[in-house]
Amino acid sequence: MFETSVYTSRRKKLRQLMQNGLVLIMGNQDSPMSYPGNAYRFRQDSSFLYFFGLNLPGLAGVIDLDEGKDMLFGDDVTLEDIIWMGHLPSLKENGSKVGVNIAFPYAELEKVLSEAKSKGRPIHFLPPYRAERTIELERLLGIPHAEVKNHVSEQLIKAVVKLRLVKDEFEIAEVENYLSTATYEMHMAVMHMAKPGVIERTIAGYIEGISLSYGGTVCYPVILTSHGETMHIHSHDNVLKKGDLLLIDAGAETPMGYATDITRTIPVGGKYSQKQKDIYNVVLAGQLGAIAAIKAGVKYMDVHFTASRIIAQGLKDLGLMKGDIDQAVQQGAHALFFSHGIGHSLGLDVHDMEDLGEDYVGYDEETHRSNIFGTAYLRIGKKLEAGNIVTVEPGVYFIPALIDRWEAEKKFTEFINYDKVDEYRDFGGIRTEDNVLATPDGHRILGKPIPKTVEEVEETMK
Repeated sequence: MFETSVYTSRRKKLRQLMQNGLVLIMGNQDSPMSYPGNAYRFRQDSSFLYFFGLNLPGLAGVIDLDEGKDMLFGDDVTLEDIIWMGHLPSLKENGSKVGVNIAFPYAELEKVLSEAKSKGRPIHFLPPYRAERTIELERLLGIPHAEVKNHVSEQLIKAVVKLRLVKDEFEIAEVENYLSTATYEMHMAVMHMAKPGVIERTIAGYIEGISLSYGGTVCYPVILTSHGETMHIHSHDNVLKKGDLLLIDAGAETPMGYATDITRTIPVGGKYSQKQKDIYNVVLAGQLGAIAAIKAGVKYMDVHFTASRIIAQGLKDLGLMKGDIDQAVQQGAHALFFSHGIGHSLGLDVHDMEDLGEDYVGYDEETHRSNIFGTAYLRIGKKLEAGNIVTVEPGVYFIPALIDRWEAEKKFTEFINYDKVDEYRDFGGIRTEDNVLATPDGHRILGKPIPKTVEEVEETMK
């Protein structure tokens, strides 16, 4: 946990962005894996962590905007709990750690909310993403579960997004520490283990163990595959062969819930072929160009197009694309190869605040989401602010099903050399990704550098 003042300051800032009523921030419950006593690893709600900081199940926080008081609702441990888990702090003791001095049993929450409703006071809550949360909101607020999503507070969503997008010095240090330790070690381990004959799951399990050894876990299911053309594949059943490209997209979650997100693509056996080097360097040039463009006040959509143009030009130099590159990118022809956005916001979630609505996080009145294939998947397009942490992860993929469809439709034949593309059908995919902090006059790549150039990767894999 951060210092008490961090949480009291966050709640104070939230009050300044809201008007009146109660803000209800629901924590998460344990989720049974096979029976009630055998639960999945507990993961607290990110907004609850942000404002109330307690990584414990069965809690809810209320911020009274009119009376200026904060309340915590939950149940103290029973004797049975103590027998199984040992002494645990009381609810009031836990509340004092985050500057909340009013604590009630959880059963009192319904009464407090009901009294506020009877007085016509608005109750602000965020979109639920778990079924049990929706059901609990139905019980607490008397809203049919099918209509709960229609009663979420847009005012609260916008206020939370505004606060959580800009990371303070404590959050930046937390992310950077785990980029330099757990995440660095995970990716270095892959580079040393990626040998012919190894099954992917051996490596995936090992690096997940590294994240666990640092007190957290992975912040999303590990992507580790020799079929990198499938961007978010989660099976690890392939036996590695010399000459394969192994794509690793993996990050460690810190014990406080903050995410890291790094991708590298490495050659099984330790040496890239010339063909692999050519595509790899196109991707790397796109990433380096995008990173160089990052600073506060720059639209992230412009950063995306910077990378897109560099990649398209690189593919043209290899004979895969042709024609006017600016026109090709503007019309979306490059998306045959680079069919996703350049990156996303990073924080307490790996796709930061996606549960609140991606358009609230990444777009605004000035910047609207594209409807062009590829660019439409860009998760954040608006102007960056100092303190934003974003991922920068361009890629080039050769997806046979997509190639077949576009070629059959004779799509973008003025920009795509399909005869040359057919020579790459079994190539796979390459992606590289780093986590970057936007600053007032530029940017900073966070964490200990993980080998990234062809020469660095090959030297490491020796």
